[in-house]
Amino acid sequence: MTPATSPTAVPAPTSVEPAARRRARRGEGDRTREAIISAAEALLTASGSEDAVSIRAVADAVGVTPPSIYRHFPDKAHLIFEVCARHFDAIDAALVQPILRAGGDPVEALAELARGYVRFGVENPEHYRIMFMGHADHTPGMYASERVLETGSFGGTAQLVQRAIDAGRLRADAGDAVLVTYVIWAALHGVVTVAVSKPNMPAPPLDAQVDAMIDTLLHGLLA
Repeated sequence: MTPATSPTAVPAPTSVEPAARRRARRGEGDRTREAIISAAEALLTASGSEDAVSIRAVADAVGVTPPSIYRHFPDKAHLIFEVCARHFDAIDAALVQPILRAGGDPVEALAELARGYVRFGVENPEHYRIMFMGHADHTPGMYASERVLETGSFGGTAQLVQRAIDAGRLRADAGDAVLVTYVIWAALHGVVTVAVSKPNMPAPPLDAQVDAMIDTLLHGLLA
């Protein structure tokens, strides 16, 4: 008896090939990183609070998963400080560099720069607080306070101070450009810190404070 012919069987697959992970297109990672920074900046500006900028909130704003954020930043602190560092780069581009290029009297330029710096700090209190008023232990090493001398704004101010020294407008025995710049910055930082930390404290108008501070400093430094 001839056995009935059975239909041809389809062999079962021995293994399942995993779906290939889509490789990021050229430049896609950079665009995602920029989108993350922009989203964090928007959240920080809108809320006025570092606490409102969570990794999940940033991820939701960008349209990615929270783990995706960590491919670009090791933690929230690095992300926040990157946002603030770029903010300070912006003041260098918008205020310091134009003053440097304009030339003119270096002492008057220093006064103009001082007013702009204080105005920037008061108008961006959370960015300023994070960069210059936070606890040192919570600051990523690459943004540590001792690196303030490497920032563009500080370097530009030191150039103006050096011009003033070279022109004989400042006392030769007042110290080198870095020392004088640091003293000026520390004084202005005090004005900004009080304004940011105690916004409701009765005080003279901010412009008057800055003018008095500059007048006091320059009278001590002028040749």
